[in-house]
Amino acid sequence: MLRMRRRAILAIAIVVPAAALAAAQPSALAQVSGGLWEVRGVPGASGPLRQCVTDVLALAQFEHRGRNCTRRVTSDARSSTVIDYSCGAAGFGHSDISVITPRALRIATQGISDQLPFNYVIQAHRLGDCTKTPASSRH
Repeated sequence: MLRMRRRAILAIAIVVPAAALAAAQPSALAQVSGGLWEVRGVPGASGPLRQCVTDVLALAQFEHRGRNCTRRVTSDARSSTVIDYSCGAAGFGHSDISVITPRALRIATQGISDQLPFNYVIQAHRLGDCTKTPASSRH
């Protein structure tokens, strides 16, 4: 019984830090904050989109924005990070985020969305803080 309890404690000690690491904010994005972001290069969009983003990590799953997805940081360097995410039946993605400045990001993303492949690069620029008016919604 004591041996089983030790194994259970050891398993928890390994799983909990791994889960915390998977959900942690990448150091590459430490200087990047949420707010009103303008995104250019979105396939099918006639112009840039503006979006209020509270968690910058959500830009990694831009193709699946608004979906409940799990994310995992697979690489984290000084000015770039790679994030894999899964959204259940809606699909999955792999995003490589390059931090140009704390207000400018380049996001190369690919994966499957609603059973179709996607692969594109977007540019995201922070415009400022989000407002409570409809102007902060997507355009």
